[in-house]
Amino acid sequence: MNAYLTMKTLHILSSVLMVGTGFGTAFYLYFTNRTRNVPAIAAVSRLVVRADLWFTTPAVIFQPLSGMWLAHSVGWSWETPWIAATLVLYAITGACWLPVVWLQYEMSKMAAVAHASGADALPSRYWRYAVWWERLGYPAFVAMIAVYFLMVMKPDF
Repeated sequence: MNAYLTMKTLHILSSVLMVGTGFGTAFYLYFTNRTRNVPAIAAVSRLVVRADLWFTTPAVIFQPLSGMWLAHSVGWSWETPWIAATLVLYAITGACWLPVVWLQYEMSKMAAVAHASGADALPSRYWRYAVWWERLGYPAFVAMIAVYFLMVMKPDF
């Protein structure tokens, strides 16, 4: 078995897992929030936090490691423009994602408390956090789409 092709396959699969899980959980929490249904929001936000822990986080760690291994294996320099651009975009994504992880964890706790107490509404802090959670998600998602483009096209700038 070819080590390079195996690592490339794992790199692609982990990128799909990372972006797919991120987009999927964002989709469900975004639309569940619009229902304002406290039990539903409590359940979905708990699962979003779990999915980030179980799927997104390992992929986030594996992506740069496997990418660096792949680049080194074929002799690409870190100064290769498309590699440098992907690293910058990945850093932008991370700068958005880290606060999102904290926000959704806090939102999940607030929703769980509201649900357990039988409240029919979430606190205003939940909705402020939800706005920031959403605003940070857009640039992260766009940056990752650009990373996909660069990884596939490997443009010569």
